[in-house]
Amino acid sequence: MRHLLIIIALFATSFLANGQGIDGPWKGDLRIGMTKLAIVFHFQDGKCSMDSPDQGALGLPAEVEYMSADSVCVTQKTAAIMFSGRLRDGAIVGRFSQGGLTVPLVLTPGDIERSRPQTPVGPFPYRTEEVSFNNGDVTLAGTLTYPEGWNGRKKVPVAIMVSGSGTQNRDEEIYGHKPFLVIADHLARNGIATLRYDDRGAGSSTGDAASATTYDFMLDAEAGIDLLRSLKKFKKVGIIGHSEGGEIAFMLGARNKVDYIVSLAGPGVQGDSILLFQNLNALKLAGYPDMKITKEYVRAQIKAQKNPWLDYFIDYDPVQDIRLIRCPALFLNGDLDTQVEAEVNIHSIYENLPKNRGGKGFANKHTGVTVYPSLNHLFQHCQTGQADEYPEIEETISPEVLEDIARWIGNL
Repeated sequence: MRHLLIIIALFATSFLANGQGIDGPWKGDLRIGMTKLAIVFHFQDGKCSMDSPDQGALGLPAEVEYMSADSVCVTQKTAAIMFSGRLRDGAIVGRFSQGGLTVPLVLTPGDIERSRPQTPVGPFPYRTEEVSFNNGDVTLAGTLTYPEGWNGRKKVPVAIMVSGSGTQNRDEEIYGHKPFLVIADHLARNGIATLRYDDRGAGSSTGDAASATTYDFMLDAEAGIDLLRSLKKFKKVGIIGHSEGGEIAFMLGARNKVDYIVSLAGPGVQGDSILLFQNLNALKLAGYPDMKITKEYVRAQIKAQKNPWLDYFIDYDPVQDIRLIRCPALFLNGDLDTQVEAEVNIHSIYENLPKNRGGKGFANKHTGVTVYPSLNHLFQHCQTGQADEYPEIEETISPEVLEDIARWIGNL
C-alpha cells in the first residue's frame, strides 16, 4: 500500500575532491519501521550515482557536496535528501535524511545482486506491442502481450492489469520482483492476452499522481479497457487488479465495464479499517502489542495530512461496488497477508457478493473465492507475511496462483 512505500528521487550532477579511498559501489539498507529498502551508492573520481534496486531505479545522479579519502556527503536539495558518512573499519558509517526523517545508514563495499528466477528472459514465443491510450490529458504507455501462437484470426480473452497503490511501472516492480511481467508471460503461454501499463507519472506515462485518487486511477484503467475493445481482437475483456487495483476492479465490475474480474488481495472493507489493521500490526512489530488505537484516531491523523489519495482511500467503502458485481469474478488472498488481512476482507467480499435465488451460491456461477496458505500480500510463500521479508524472498509469485488464474480465465 502507498504509505508503506519510500519514494526516493535523486537528480543533478556532482563535483570535486579526491575520494579514491571510497571509490566503487557501496550498499546498505534503509530501515524505517518494518520497511527495509536497499540503497547503493556508486562513487568514482569525485562523482556519484545511486541505485534504489528495490524500486527499479538505477543510475540516478546525485550531487556530491564533499568527498575525501575517508568521508563523503551527498545531497539532493529538491527532495531534501542528504547522506553523510565516514569510513570506519571497512564501512561507511553515516546518516541518511529525507525531509524531517533521519535514520542511520551503514554502507559496505559491493553491489546488490538478488536472485529472481521467475523473471522471464527472452527470446519469447509470443508477440508484444507497445501501445498508448489517453484519459483526458494523461497518456498511459503500456505493453500489449499476445498469446503464444496467436495469428489474428481467432479472438482470445484479454486482461488489463492494474497495480497496487504507489506510482509503479507496468511490471508492478518492487524489490526487484516484476509480478505483472511474470503473470503476463504465464498467461501468454496459456492462450490469454494482457495489457499492462505504467501508472500515471511513472515510466513512459504522463500525468501527476500526487493529486490523483483511486477514482482517477479507475478512469485510467477504463481508458485502457476502451482501447482493448476498440481493437476488436478479443472476445472477453477483463481486469486483473492487485491490492488497490482490486478495488478498481470492483468499481469497473459494478459499472459493467469488464467481462470478468480477478482480484489479487483487493480490499473488501473501508480504507480506514485497512489502515487501522496495518497500524496495529506495526505497533505489534515495534514491541507495543497492547497499545490500542482507534479508527477515529487513524482518520484524524490521515485527514491532517491533506492528501487527496489518502482522503479518498479511507472514505471509500468497496462493499457498495461488490454488491453490484454480476460478471464472473475470482477473489484471491494469502492467509499471511499483513496489508490486506484475508480473514476480514475475504469475509466481507463473500458476504456482499450477489447471491443466486436460493441464497446458497453466487449469482454468477463462475465466481470463486480462494485463500492460499502461507502466502503474503505479494502472493509469495513466506514465513511471517511481514513486509521486511519481501526483498529476501526469491519467488515472485506462487506458481499455484499463476495456474489458477490462467485456468479460471481459460474456462470462462
